[in-house]
Amino acid sequence: MNGIDAWGFATEGPEPAGQHRDRAPDPTAGPGPAPPRETGTSPATAGPRPAVGEAPEPQRTARAALTRILEPGDETAGRWLREMGPEALWHTLSHEDATPPAGAKPTKIAGLRLRAARARPTADLDAVAALGGRFLCPGDQEWPGQLDDLGDARPIGLWVRGTANLRLWALRSVAVVGARACTEYGAHLATTLGSGLADRGWTVVSGAAYGVDGAAHRGALAGDGATVAVMASGVDHPYPRGHTELIGRIAEQGLVVAELPPGDHPTRSRFIQRNRVIAALTRGTVVVEAELRSGSLVTARRAQALGRFTMGMPGPVTSALSAGVHQLLRGEAVVVTDADEVIELVGSIGELAPERQGQSRIRDLLDPVATLVLEALPARGSADTGRLAQEAGTPGDVTRAKLFELLSLGFVQRCGDRWELARRAERTGGSRRGGT
Repeated sequence: MNGIDAWGFATEGPEPAGQHRDRAPDPTAGPGPAPPRETGTSPATAGPRPAVGEAPEPQRTARAALTRILEPGDETAGRWLREMGPEALWHTLSHEDATPPAGAKPTKIAGLRLRAARARPTADLDAVAALGGRFLCPGDQEWPGQLDDLGDARPIGLWVRGTANLRLWALRSVAVVGARACTEYGAHLATTLGSGLADRGWTVVSGAAYGVDGAAHRGALAGDGATVAVMASGVDHPYPRGHTELIGRIAEQGLVVAELPPGDHPTRSRFIQRNRVIAALTRGTVVVEAELRSGSLVTARRAQALGRFTMGMPGPVTSALSAGVHQLLRGEAVVVTDADEVIELVGSIGELAPERQGQSRIRDLLDPVATLVLEALPARGSADTGRLAQEAGTPGDVTRAKLFELLSLGFVQRCGDRWELARRAERTGGSRRGGT
């Protein structure tokens, strides 16, 4: 049976387990349904869903406070949030005389109230704004709907640095993860894979760690491509410290994303919970070198549980860093050796389906800046990013980000370091110079 999946891609046959069309908005259809309202009722009785737009400011402030109070991935707290709503939960945790959630352990509530006393959400929101960033909430137009597949473990919100639209970049995204202490072979594979995916218009998502993560990010950056770093700390707290420059480059050219508020630090459990976001955000996860006990395998198995594609790049059978990957490959993971094989798999259920939704409705997604960049493209031939920035009157980093958004929606295609109208956009009058 054909349909549209959580990313807005056309599907054929049964939908993979874990992908829920009723949770994620269709990116080709403009503003659509959001997850159930969190108003103190269960999802089954929550009533009409609000349109995707922007969360009300009191909810945004409450969610920002809760990211300082609750640990990422806490499903019990996630259930409280779903049942009570963000404002009521924040009030409950920040007032000693408030009735705690039903069944809550007194020791847990006491600990959370100590954290709540130190929460300063307005200061955190001001801090991320000073970095040129923002705080995203479920229901925002930029919120990636596929994160809703995590259920009560869904992020409370996401702190983001960078100019690109996270929702649109995640439409065509692949996670590349692996060993921190990787070999030269693993670093070469990750760099080549990151570069190849970026060159073909796919966003490379990883965790900015040493080893495979860093190599994948660098490969994407070297190709002037799109990459997203999902952090286990605040977006202003680079970790590891040795990757401060790399994370800064990602913030300028791509996106840095975190569940934790500005200034917060990583812990072992936060690294593990960060992996679930990487798995849910992307269409598939590729593991490049991993031992039998590895956080990368946690990411891959979470991806499998969510119905995402799971892939591995094989290595020498004599290497302990190949053992974890080979174990995955003996299960449900698929062998891949380069970017083309990854794209063949994750893109196999189709590109965006304009025939189903209508070109005009896809264009409704574009913000004014993206429209300026689209209209700067020549009707015939191609142009580099610098030329398009001049024509559109937009900064180079903003132009680059908008080009990748346009790529995700099928308006443009990439030719090396140059850009041109996609054939479909050209036929339907995708730019001022080529349209009617």
